[in-house]
Amino acid sequence: MTNAPGLLISAPSSGTGKTTVMLGLLRALAEDGLNVQPFKSGPDYIDPAFHRAAAGRPSFNIDTWAMPTGLLGGISQQSAGADIIVSEGSMGLYDGVATKGEAGFGSSAETALRMGWPVVLVIDVGGQAQSAAATALGFKSYAPELPFAGVILNRCASPRHERLARLGMDKAGINVLGVLPRRGDLALPERHLGLIQAVEHPDLEEAIKGYATFLRDHVDLEAIKAAARAGNADVGDLPKPPAQRIALAQDAAFSFTYPHLLTGWRNAGAEIMPFSPLADQAPDPSADLVWLPGGYPELHAGRLAAASTYLTGLREHAKTKPVHGECGGYMALGETLIDKDGTHHQMAGLLGLVTSYEKRKFHLGYRQATLQASMPGFAQGARLRGHEFHYSTILDEPDAPLAQVGDADGNPVPETGSIRGHVTGTFFHLIAEASA
Repeated sequence: MTNAPGLLISAPSSGTGKTTVMLGLLRALAEDGLNVQPFKSGPDYIDPAFHRAAAGRPSFNIDTWAMPTGLLGGISQQSAGADIIVSEGSMGLYDGVATKGEAGFGSSAETALRMGWPVVLVIDVGGQAQSAAATALGFKSYAPELPFAGVILNRCASPRHERLARLGMDKAGINVLGVLPRRGDLALPERHLGLIQAVEHPDLEEAIKGYATFLRDHVDLEAIKAAARAGNADVGDLPKPPAQRIALAQDAAFSFTYPHLLTGWRNAGAEIMPFSPLADQAPDPSADLVWLPGGYPELHAGRLAAASTYLTGLREHAKTKPVHGECGGYMALGETLIDKDGTHHQMAGLLGLVTSYEKRKFHLGYRQATLQASMPGFAQGARLRGHEFHYSTILDEPDAPLAQVGDADGNPVPETGSIRGHVTGTFFHLIAEASA
């Protein structure tokens, strides 16, 4: 069994424009009549929603640090029926962590090599010309076993600039697949966790159409298609659901759930019942479990504190049945959330957690956890893999710790999560259970 031909869009570093290239390419290929399967390398939970909007097909994360081999195979199988696969890398092509995880160090290069996808490197040539070829040549030769399709030169200032940059690439033997002129209006809106959510973009469809036109005008789409290669398809399984009927908070405040989890839950027969705390909707009383994902509750804390129907329903459920929150969902289950202006907002009070955005501190990285108590879907002693990405500061975390939590290297971190009665929460976003 083989997959559809694929390739991976990467870059020397973040901020080079690869997301714009990715979205434009997905839509342009779809406009050409191809069934395009997007993927995201690494633990990003914002980009897949943009990918889905551009390609019309769910995007899935591939994470060689956090995911066991079987899960990687199960995710690979989600490309069934696609004509072409396009994956977006994270950070720089070879960036990962220092300590090996489930299947690797978490770099985009590992993803491309494992899946057999040639790399298209997006290079920002602003401030350089022929010298950009040295960067491209270094990335191509750093891992000779990694298939390398070529480069897209971004933010080119003029025809003369393009000619000089191409001269360097020709001398280095690097295939130029496209040259994008400098355009300041193509940047996606951002906030403190990176891009805004796809559901919040004021005119996402028009933006994606614009990216596709831009790519079509300046990139050789036929050469891109020809560069794609198919590797052997892995086989495996997606995660099993933590309950049969799952009430899932889903709106602009709670939207960060990894697609492979929800797909695995649905494929196994679980019923996902969305509700919106921002619309003051209570979770379905028949649900076996309430799950509050991460998101941006700090931007909507006043509305959440005033959502009496939601809060009453959540508290009633927690009396007899489990509730779990991740990151923003964990904060919403706590006692108090203090916003950037120092205003205190009363949250659900199902846990004693008090968090503050008034004094921001960056928390970023992989997490490995060993549960000290059970949580929905996992027994005490289970070893989990996840990722943490937030700016909130814990002022108080008085409940019993849910887990022993460390970073990718095993160094302890203070965000242990909490448990009180039927209620659990973590600051890390669950990716997978560790292999035995």
